[in-house]
Amino acid sequence: MEPITFQPLYMERVWGGRELQHRYQRTLPKDCGPIGEAWEIVDRVEHQSVVNHGPLKGMTLHDLWTKQRREIFGNCPESERFPLLLKILDCQDDLSIQVHPPESIACELHGEPKNELWYIIDNLDGAKLHIGLRKGVDRERLEQAIAKEDLTECIHSIEAKAGQSIFIPSGRLHAIGAGFLIHEIQQNSDTTYRIHDWNRLGLDGQPRPLHIETSLRCIDFDDIEPAMNESDCHHQCPLFEIKQHHLGAGMVIGNPIAHRFSIISLLDGTLHSEEGRRFTPGDSLILPHGNHLLTASTPVNLLQTIIPSA
Repeated sequence: MEPITFQPLYMERVWGGRELQHRYQRTLPKDCGPIGEAWEIVDRVEHQSVVNHGPLKGMTLHDLWTKQRREIFGNCPESERFPLLLKILDCQDDLSIQVHPPESIACELHGEPKNELWYIIDNLDGAKLHIGLRKGVDRERLEQAIAKEDLTECIHSIEAKAGQSIFIPSGRLHAIGAGFLIHEIQQNSDTTYRIHDWNRLGLDGQPRPLHIETSLRCIDFDDIEPAMNESDCHHQCPLFEIKQHHLGAGMVIGNPIAHRFSIISLLDGTLHSEEGRRFTPGDSLILPHGNHLLTASTPVNLLQTIIPSA
């Protein structure tokens, strides 16, 4: 079975732009506003990835997950839906300062926990990520800052650059600043609580909703001044394991565990499959379980994601 790719789903966001068109030669919708997110692989009730090539073309990811799980994904933990969601984020303006609910209270809040990893594909000089709290900031001080609509003295801000990565666990206060192109690998969730949105209007001309009291319940006030990962990306948690690989021309990559699938996110370079398919930067693909190999046509930089054993 050949590698599986999907038609991206493009999401309008007030902070987005058209960089995906320039960077990856994507054909973006012409009749919409700024595109902030390309959902590359997703299995949700409201949004579905659809296979765009090969004998499975036209099938949804949910169909593959529920009807051909063993044949494609191999031996992996049971779940109602494909457990991960992959995105590319085009951040031309600041995202809201936000938080995702921890698993311990997500159900109570009628939301979903969301743990995610960011890999910085590109950045403008001086672009900053806002991650965690500054030393000495407690709930009382944060509430005072919220009332003044100025969180700059409370949230930890750091300059980040291409090639760095960071894990964002549920409960971590965060915002992506303007000037980033980011590859995001996350838990299959779409719950976000905004605590501050820079006093701007949304695409409809109205202020976007804030969720201040809910956010305060979710924030981890012990999460102080986290740092970026300076080396190659390698992160493991119960939800996913991500490892960065650098391949020279002619080198090959396959599933690290033959009886389980993996996801390849191509950052730089060109790969080709045994069937002759060619993959270029920005492509995300599912490598079905088994001894499938991809060969680097040029020097390659990629992320490989697997789901750990239950």
